[in-house]
Amino acid sequence: MKVRNIIEALDAWAPPALAYSWDKCGLSTGAPGDSVSKVLVALTVTRAAFNAARKAKADMIVAHHPLIWEPLTSLRSDDPAARLLLDIAEAGMASYSAHTNLDVVPQGVNHVLAQRLGLTQLSTLFPVAHAGQVTLATFVPAEFLDGVCAAVCEAGGGVIGEYTHCSYSVGGIGTFRPSEKAQPFSGEKGRLNKEPERRLEILVPKARLSAALAALKKSHPYDEAAYDIVSLENIDPEISLGLRGVLPKPMKLDVFAEHVRAALKISHVRVVGSAKKTIEKVAILGGAGGDSASQISDDIDAYVTGDIKYHDAVDANERDLALIDAGHHGTEKWIVPALAAFLRTSVKGLRTTTYMEPDPYRIVAG
Repeated sequence: MKVRNIIEALDAWAPPALAYSWDKCGLSTGAPGDSVSKVLVALTVTRAAFNAARKAKADMIVAHHPLIWEPLTSLRSDDPAARLLLDIAEAGMASYSAHTNLDVVPQGVNHVLAQRLGLTQLSTLFPVAHAGQVTLATFVPAEFLDGVCAAVCEAGGGVIGEYTHCSYSVGGIGTFRPSEKAQPFSGEKGRLNKEPERRLEILVPKARLSAALAALKKSHPYDEAAYDIVSLENIDPEISLGLRGVLPKPMKLDVFAEHVRAALKISHVRVVGSAKKTIEKVAILGGAGGDSASQISDDIDAYVTGDIKYHDAVDANERDLALIDAGHHGTEKWIVPALAAFLRTSVKGLRTTTYMEPDPYRIVAG
């Protein structure tokens, strides 16, 4: 298989169009046509992750955090970061990252975190403004309606909440005059033809529009399929930065904090709030979500995230919002085995291995 096969599978799950504009996700080293038989999955492409990939004889690293973040100004071999890039390139190893796009999609970083914590009744925390939707409309003979509809829906269209293959169609008459070079499905060249058609409309996330269009054109019987793309104000409700959820049973804050620590298998958490505060409604945001504490609504009892700053902690305490800082690493690391499992299922014959990096922080307590 090729690098492009791995990228296609990951992009189907977490389309790059859903990444924030400032993100640096994608292919950092290697080429789409490079051969791959084994992939190492890691949270971050560190020197230790690269060494693990070489030891495992992996051809590619798939990570959550991008390999290259700041623009490169040099590739000096005495710079540890540049030396790592040079070594990865010299080894002929591909490196690909799914970052903020993997944060916001269903079953991504935050869904994995919610599953670890046992949260139920999940819903959107922060809507993603660039996760827009469109109406994709086309005109097709009635006998081909079901086939075109199925193809577009299988490519990611037609999803409304818990319903799939949602569409609307209405009948009408289409007109066309084919040139001598045209290959019309019906009608005669050089004359105005009228044909009964169905107008088919399907809701499609903008991030999946390219795939939906390709499916439409492939399944449509006409050599020139007519279609409309109408931009909507709708934001895809399935796409969310962070999640809201409910605990199966309320817990006191210190009990919930220990639950978080144990569920994430981390050495410690930092807690803001009264130990006896009752926690039932929880907001979560994997990674560096501390700056968003001020945006958490008042009906939330506790916010679990990483990288919480001092003044955000003080402000939350004044609002009686409990905070649990489980660390950037602790709230994201469980996406690694989830990514590996996804790749094994989605790319037939692919071998995977994981590198579970240690938290770079350690606590010294007296």
